Amino acid sequence: MLADDHATVREGLKLIIGAQSDMEIVGEVGDGRAAIELAQKLLPDVVVMDVSMPGMNGLKATQKLNECCPEVKILALTRHKDDGYLQQVLRAGASGYVLKQSPPAELLHAIRAIGNGGKYLDPTVAGKVMGNFLEPPTLRRESKANLTDRETEVLRLIAWGYSNKEIAARLDLSVKTVEVHKANAMKKLGMNSRIDIVRYSVLQGWLEET
Repeated sequence: MLADDHATVREGLKLIIGAQSDMEIVGEVGDGRAAIELAQKLLPDVVVMDVSMPGMNGLKATQKLNECCPEVKILALTRHKDDGYLQQVLRAGASGYVLKQSPPAELLHAIRAIGNGGKYLDPTVAGKVMGNFLEPPTLRRESKANLTDRETEVLRLIAWGYSNKEIAARLDLSVKTVEVHKANAMKKLGMNSRIDIVRYSVLQGWLEET
């Protein structure tokens, strides 16, 4: 099943996947909520899920689909190479991660791999992150990427556009303390810039909140 908000992308995927004798496209949708609804009805072997979709994004859809239909394997398809995206998608329950800019053969390898019960990471990102993000669950709970409540608050406000001084006033903290929380959170998540924080916030759904 295909889940991507761009019709042109879906058409391209249908041409690539439909040409394979061992694959069949059973459905397609353009947003996360529709992906959950249709997947629950069809129970496909694999959902090719775009990470960045309007409304409910691919991360949230992956989380919810993994909870209600764990037998459905999810392959994240994205143009983002960032560690932050990869980390969040895999923790949400995706079995594979492929870049849109990779050759079609990578997509097909990934579908076959997770369809047979395996995992698959695009070679472009696999080398540096395989060990960190595919840990056993018992180790993942102790991962340094677990943010404190205060670190989460600070990142959320940064993503919303507040300055360190404004955040300090809102949370009744010193500017220096805010900077420490920001630095600690960014280190845990492997971030290097405010852009990384915004991307992480998009995946978390923070920017959809009112």
